[in-house]
Amino acid sequence: MLTTVDKEERKEGKELYHYQKGAIEKIFDCFESAAEDYHLLYQLPTGGGKTVIFSEIVSQYLKTRKKKVLVMTHRIELCKQTSSVLTEFGVANKVVDSKARLDDQKDFDCFVAMVETLNNRLKDDKLDISDIGLVIIDEAHYNSFTKLFKFFDKSFILGVTATPLSSNIELPMTDNYNELIVGESIESLIDNRFLAKANMFSYNVGLTSLVVGANGDYTVKSSEDLYTNNEMLSKLMEAYTERCAGQKTLIFNNGINTSLFVYDLFRRAGLPIAHLDNTTTKKERANILKWFKNTPGAILTSVSILTTGFDEPSVEAIILNRATKSLTLYYQMIGRGSRIYKAKDSFNVIDLGNNFHRFGPWGSTNLDWQRIFKYPSHYLDGILSDEDLENNFKYEMPEAIRLSFSKSEEVYFDINKTYIESIRRGESSKVVLKRSIEQHAKICIENSEDIFDALTLIKLLDDDIEFRINRYSKCISKSTHNFLAWLKEDYKKKLRSFLRLNFDVIKSELSLKS
Repeated sequence: MLTTVDKEERKEGKELYHYQKGAIEKIFDCFESAAEDYHLLYQLPTGGGKTVIFSEIVSQYLKTRKKKVLVMTHRIELCKQTSSVLTEFGVANKVVDSKARLDDQKDFDCFVAMVETLNNRLKDDKLDISDIGLVIIDEAHYNSFTKLFKFFDKSFILGVTATPLSSNIELPMTDNYNELIVGESIESLIDNRFLAKANMFSYNVGLTSLVVGANGDYTVKSSEDLYTNNEMLSKLMEAYTERCAGQKTLIFNNGINTSLFVYDLFRRAGLPIAHLDNTTTKKERANILKWFKNTPGAILTSVSILTTGFDEPSVEAIILNRATKSLTLYYQMIGRGSRIYKAKDSFNVIDLGNNFHRFGPWGSTNLDWQRIFKYPSHYLDGILSDEDLENNFKYEMPEAIRLSFSKSEEVYFDINKTYIESIRRGESSKVVLKRSIEQHAKICIENSEDIFDALTLIKLLDDDIEFRINRYSKCISKSTHNFLAWLKEDYKKKLRSFLRLNFDVIKSELSLKS
């Protein structure tokens, strides 16, 4: 556990924090004791300074050993950023991209390359790797790197990642790395003001319409169908207004079409927003990111492109406008808001994909990285399915609506429990909705002066009614779209009718109890 650091110790640039120095010592101990072809994996949360750590390692390695170093990344942006940081640490390095001339490679002891470009150069025998003693792999959880391991069977490989869980369950990291060193936890980094704290707000979303693709995550098409409908767009705007209004916000989506819908929605509301995806030109992207950096309260909606290689400390809010089955992606998205910045020591996270329920809080101490590294399938098997997640949901009335029902001690009605009790008593399942209607009528009357007030309050119960109808449909195993639409309208009609017929009686009973 870290001890609170002095402000003077937390300098920018090449100054290393004591936890970073500790990590470097552990890694160099491994250099000394392990075989020259050892594969070591190092874990540190996003924002903890992985690039700073391995840049210092490269600097020290080159001073003490007569071999060269290769750093691999999976994106060209990361290549350039890594090269810049290495230069700051006094390491002369050459970026091996598709346009690089290699006739001067003998003048360099350190190379930085994107995995695909390097693969092509090695196949063409254009790069001399006979003297590479250390290979560093950034974002090592991506499986694209493993195909290059055969070229470095006599090199020490150091992989670094925030999440030591392979992007492909068929290729677990434990198959390619001998050992994992776990760095400082998110909790520790937050406690010592190296990272900002995430304030998590989760909105329950029905995800059973989503389809899982060949990559193990939800398909873009099924995500677009869900997240571009009016209900989800309204929920997004409500969540933003309730929790993030006026804050510099990143919105992550699964699909370009969804992001464009979000862009149009916020622009029509007169809010400062821009859209970014992988089809945006370099010039446009640079201009958008500059605008985002310099505009207070700016909103940037994007499609995955900002999950790695993007660092904007002034981000105040993150909206996960998507669901994912990838723990790594979940941590990467939230991590974009975790940088400490001026007076900022916390940031808001809106979860519209049940990700919080699936993976737990960001930085949860329940995550055992060593166990996940060694037994990834056990961890993945333990993640609840969407149906199981939704069965555990409890509708929570938004704070603004709850104020209108402040005279009621309890507004929640358990459909599942009522259904089970009715079946045990041999009653028809229809009594479940009858009792739900009675409870809704009671809380409306309880918080009204007259019948007109009560009928107005019914309009605030739309989300609650939909939640109860969906839960009921699962109980009776009947959930076609037309049936649900009819059932919802029928429920509202019966609720209004019951309230009109019973307002005076229920009002009198409530008065006597009080």
